[in-house]
Amino acid sequence: MNTMIDEVVTKELISPIKYSAKDFSSDQDVRWCPGCGDYAILASVQRVLPDLNIPKEKYVFISGIGCSSRFPYYMNTYGMHSIHGRATAIASGLKIARPDLSVWVITGDGDGLSIGGNHMIHVLRRNIDVNILLFNNQIYGLTKGQYSPTSETGKVTKSTPLGSVDMPFNPAALALGSGGSFVARTLDRDPKHMQGIIKRAAEHQGTSFIEIYQNCNVFNDGAFFQFTEKETKSDSVVFLEHGKPLVFGKESDKGIKLDGFSPVVVSLKDGQHSVDDLLIHNEKDSTLAFILANMTYHPELPRPVGIFLAQDRPKYEDEVERQIDSAISKRGRGQLEKLLNSGDTWTIQ
Repeated sequence: MNTMIDEVVTKELISPIKYSAKDFSSDQDVRWCPGCGDYAILASVQRVLPDLNIPKEKYVFISGIGCSSRFPYYMNTYGMHSIHGRATAIASGLKIARPDLSVWVITGDGDGLSIGGNHMIHVLRRNIDVNILLFNNQIYGLTKGQYSPTSETGKVTKSTPLGSVDMPFNPAALALGSGGSFVARTLDRDPKHMQGIIKRAAEHQGTSFIEIYQNCNVFNDGAFFQFTEKETKSDSVVFLEHGKPLVFGKESDKGIKLDGFSPVVVSLKDGQHSVDDLLIHNEKDSTLAFILANMTYHPELPRPVGIFLAQDRPKYEDEVERQIDSAISKRGRGQLEKLLNSGDTWTIQ
């Protein structure tokens, strides 16, 4: 029965209509602050969706609470602006009930990793086929500048006037540790890269998790400029490409090799190392994904950007459907009234 369902779902998901980005833009005025990185993410999503050949009525965008969570208003699709931290839970229920839908979760570092952290780890471990875009600006923007779960240690904010003493979450490492089957990172100021990552995530069968570095120009301006601006980006970022060596630098003159299990930077122009000595990225290797994710806060290493991991694993909704089919084949479809009146019952006078 599952094979039949998969065939029906596949046919329903193929759109006979050719859409454009404009088709996914709603009539609502976008109310983010001028210059916010959210605009670039919205535009990238609207440009990618037409290439997926999915009927517009099959898309659903679900968000929690935060600046990023206004996203569903600006998409000309079905959607829900839900409650704080619960977008992943709502999306999980929807996808299990309606596996034919393309379900997207829009969240932020506060919404998704603080009050929503528990739901986040469980959707990742279950591998439900939803796409999670986590906007990380390292601050609470909607509530006017308190520190967030990804704010750096020592961050001075309205809620940490003497500086945060917390160790920040590493979203990519958290997703990997939760059993995520697709984990990636991209940048709001690199739309070409971002669109490529979003497309790969949409094509992935299972939970996809994308951390997007997003600039909050009002309460945390420049948090990621080292990794996004032309003057510093080349020496501060290493792009992960499957099957390719980890090379970076303005002149592509530096690379990453492993010293045991520790990544180190080597020069490619000192005559001691060549490209052949460098680490080759393998997005199927979960051990390597952890090593790369843990480079994130290392001051002497470039920041990895790209797909850390993309593995094939059974989807949760398929396993649920298989379990239901098995129960029906053994016991029949059953009757709700009979179920409600089975076992111990009471009559209230």
